[in-house]
Amino acid sequence: MAKQVTPIRKDRKRNPEVTRAAILNAALEEFSEVGHSGARVDRIAARAGVSKPMIYDYFGDKDAVYSAALREAYVQIRQGEMTLELDTLEPEEAVRALVHFTMNHFWNNPWFIRMLNTENLMGGETVRTLDDATEIQSVLLRRVEEILRRGNSSGQFRSSIDPVELYIFIASVCWFPISNMHTLKVVFHAPISEGWVKDHADKAADMIIAYLRPSETDADQPHA
Repeated sequence: MAKQVTPIRKDRKRNPEVTRAAILNAALEEFSEVGHSGARVDRIAARAGVSKPMIYDYFGDKDAVYSAALREAYVQIRQGEMTLELDTLEPEEAVRALVHFTMNHFWNNPWFIRMLNTENLMGGETVRTLDDATEIQSVLLRRVEEILRRGNSSGQFRSSIDPVELYIFIASVCWFPISNMHTLKVVFHAPISEGWVKDHADKAADMIIAYLRPSETDADQPHA
């Protein structure tokens, strides 16, 4: 006698968190591929495996979905940084770890760069409406500030380095070769690949740490 298979009910109750995550990931892909104006809610629904009305129930209209997806882009990179345990590393190693993570995140999640490019093309109008945008970033800035404090106390880093300035340097040297990889490959024949990315991160970390170190003529003294 053949074994009876219990059919899967198509109307089974969904896990709200799983459904929400699926919609956000689908939205990140859609908006990053075709921009805000080209994105369609029905395609996001198809990518997520949900109905279009369900997206409206969870988030609202396309602008609301875009806003939630943009916030999610920031949340995901900050969550990834939290796994680094930077406070357990020596200051220079903590900076190296952050540089490598940032480079790898941009490389492995191309939607992140395209998503932020889209928002900048729109003049940053949506990010200004995110109520907790500053709060999401503040966790990273506090950790960077602590790395700089420890580095200065040990004499490894000079003082008066702004954590925002440092992170902009890190993001810049990691961002450019990934966001422009196609033109760099054609125009300069840059051999951008996974191995090249790792090597670039090593060199970027060396450059940033050299900037952080006090020079022989630097009058800055470590804090007590």
